[in-house]
Amino acid sequence: MTTGTTSATPHPVDQYRPLHRMLLFGLQHVLVMAATPISSVFLVSATLGLDTDLTVNLLSAAFLLSGLGSLLQSLGPWKLGARLPFVMLPGGAPLVLFLAIAEQHGPRTATGAVLITGVFYFVVLPLFSRLLRFFPRLVIGTMITIVGVNLVKVGALLVTGEPGTAEFGDPRNLLLGMATIGFTVLLYLVFSGVLRQLAVMLGMAAGTALAFALGAVGTAPGGSGGLLQVPQPLPFGAPEFSLMASLPLLIYSLASMAEATGQTVINAETVGKEVDARRDAPKTIRGDAIVSLSGGVFGLPLMVTSGENIGIVRVTGVRSRFVTVAAGLILILIGFCAPVTGLISTIPSAVVGGTAMVVFGVITVLGVQTLARADLDDHTNTFIAAVALSLGLLPILVPDVYANFPDNARILLESGVAVGAITAAVLNALFHHVRPRLASRRTPTPAAEV
Repeated sequence: MTTGTTSATPHPVDQYRPLHRMLLFGLQHVLVMAATPISSVFLVSATLGLDTDLTVNLLSAAFLLSGLGSLLQSLGPWKLGARLPFVMLPGGAPLVLFLAIAEQHGPRTATGAVLITGVFYFVVLPLFSRLLRFFPRLVIGTMITIVGVNLVKVGALLVTGEPGTAEFGDPRNLLLGMATIGFTVLLYLVFSGVLRQLAVMLGMAAGTALAFALGAVGTAPGGSGGLLQVPQPLPFGAPEFSLMASLPLLIYSLASMAEATGQTVINAETVGKEVDARRDAPKTIRGDAIVSLSGGVFGLPLMVTSGENIGIVRVTGVRSRFVTVAAGLILILIGFCAPVTGLISTIPSAVVGGTAMVVFGVITVLGVQTLARADLDDHTNTFIAAVALSLGLLPILVPDVYANFPDNARILLESGVAVGAITAAVLNALFHHVRPRLASRRTPTPAAEV
């Protein structure tokens, strides 16, 4: 495939742009994807009942690690990162699994699970290409759909409050959450181009402005009053390690590697660069692994490469990976800037919940889109998806359904993502790998036929 460049002209993905333009385009990437780390940290804080100082510490770490991960993936040193315009974020399935482990066994065990999984990436990586056939679109689409439904529920609880508490159904919180969604929809309807890409962030800003008018905005933490802050490692204390508790994350990591492979190929196609999936996808996965290990030290869920920025590349036509390098530097500055993270921490949970419902609703749609490309006209695939979705959604739709089961069984069964992924993978292997082989053995040879 021709790329339109000569040997003397670097590929557009490797070209520098004027500094002011790279910073401007980098800021655009940050504004579009910033809702994800903010929503993720607020979900962790609200679910685990963390105080303001600890929330600010996690928020600072999330921006810092997102920035470092974006630099690593974009620059690609030492075969860590594919040298493509990627950004890295916490969130998605790793966030759901982290919260599930933290709620059942405590945040120290959840931190230990992240660290175990980060090491597991490196151990399994040499074998992952052989395992990819067990995680086709049917399995990944099922998993992403369950993740999206679970995240929408978690975001909704930030708006409604937990059932049975005094805050449940507070009219003001419901107003803020629904208004934030309404602002986002209105802005997406009215704007086009870059501003449309910023509709989520602008919707959150509008929801926060309404909260300010209603007197629902909190105050920023006092702290030392300085301009700089450094996130503290091990904010929950020394990690505790449990292989059984880590199992859902370990299972997810296999599908994550398949997803990272697809992200690498899609990103390369977007910028018009030829890549070898077997050679370049492992670089992306190594970047995910090393940043996840670092994130675990700072109390964060697994960090993953994000596809959100690929849409920006398509809209702007700016393919340079140094734009996401600029985005990474901006994220790092935000992480170290105490006033910025302190200000972000004052956003009401209901506003963040409304934003999260939109952002994570998109994940559900992506899961459905992936399933739509899994040949559901094949009744076998429809059957597999139906069973996996039913079992995976059960603990999400009916909480505590496994409350009377032994603790070790509950660890796995109460993780809808893990149950759905395992069910889809096992059924896919049985119907598409085992059954055809058995059928071929039973089929008589032509010589035996009359």
